[in-house]
Amino acid sequence: MSALLVTAGCGPRQAWLGPVSADTYRSFLASRTGQALGPSFLQCPSWALVKPGWRPRLLGWGAGDGSGDGSGDGSGRGEPRGVALVLLRQFPGTRKSFAYLPEGPVTDWSDPDIDAWLTPLLRHLRGLGAFAVRIGPSPAHRRWDAAALKSATGLGRRLSDVLACEVDPLGTVVAERLRARGWRRCGEGPDGGGDADAQPRHVLRVPLAGRRADDLWSGLNQEWRRNIRKARKSGVEVTVGGAADLPEFFRLLRITEERDGFRLGRSLEYYQRQYAALNAEQPGRMRLYLARHEGEVLAAHTMITVGRRAWYQTGASADHRREVRPSNALQWRMLQDAHQQGALEYDMRGVPSTLDPEDRAFGLTRWKLGTGGQVVETLGEWETALDGTANHTLYRAFQLYLARR
Repeated sequence: MSALLVTAGCGPRQAWLGPVSADTYRSFLASRTGQALGPSFLQCPSWALVKPGWRPRLLGWGAGDGSGDGSGDGSGRGEPRGVALVLLRQFPGTRKSFAYLPEGPVTDWSDPDIDAWLTPLLRHLRGLGAFAVRIGPSPAHRRWDAAALKSATGLGRRLSDVLACEVDPLGTVVAERLRARGWRRCGEGPDGGGDADAQPRHVLRVPLAGRRADDLWSGLNQEWRRNIRKARKSGVEVTVGGAADLPEFFRLLRITEERDGFRLGRSLEYYQRQYAALNAEQPGRMRLYLARHEGEVLAAHTMITVGRRAWYQTGASADHRREVRPSNALQWRMLQDAHQQGALEYDMRGVPSTLDPEDRAFGLTRWKLGTGGQVVETLGEWETALDGTANHTLYRAFQLYLARR
């Protein structure tokens, strides 16, 4: 589909929205690194290669008359002002698709004229056969410091019971703008239910900007520092592995899933595809860290870096010799490496919303809080059904389909 020409705002400003090349897309992402933390790895072109069963589209929008070829070289199109990796999932038995923009689109959410790109984006996706759209706006909503949450734990307690240390005004504004346009936040249906977010709404982030290596160490709680020292004294060795080590990582991941009672539903081939795709796009983008003790790999964690952000994505560990604290040693090395590479933030990804010490899930929150980071509530994911009664009916049917899966 060719670019759409739109007239946005109160004046005669012309803009385009349509497909862009992967090079143009990556160039735009690189240009944002100096302005902010940068985009999520889920919005990189390489992520499209990780998700089989989804049909990817790279879109961009900006000023110009829309007559160019998507190269972003100024011939008809200006440089993009926003981009989006769109994943389309066909609903079985139909020609219609669900459009998903994981932790995207990548745009200036502070711009009050979101209709300048949001309206043509929805029109374009409707033209691709989408009956509903889910997005993940980047602004945060609320933040809690580790110290505040440590004193707020208790029977039946949840994050929502604790006064936030900070409320992001931009997040509040973006949420109001989306609601005013008929978008629904996932998990907040009319009956209080609705689809849950596909990506974690609550994450643990360790700020790195302006901190020295000594600051990172002093930011750890006493238990973390003690466990790191114990790992070092016990002879735990942390190294960066490669593609050949992914089978060992996956073996430990299956042990972890069985022990902790969860199932990611991913195969070894999934991680091999992810490792190959991300590192082909940018060498070193995805790293596999291994912790060995007496020659045996006891834990393995993956880290992804895009721009000036780093993420701890997936962790796995053995059931035995846990007393030598291989996971603490891994995280400390990953945190140091992220800092040395110039990351402004180390994102440890999802934490549950419970603050109940009797709840097994709280153990993960407690462990991550030991790094001295902040629990951040993102805006979460938002959905809208596109115009038409048939699309609304199909949207409800698709929600039931996902729930069964």
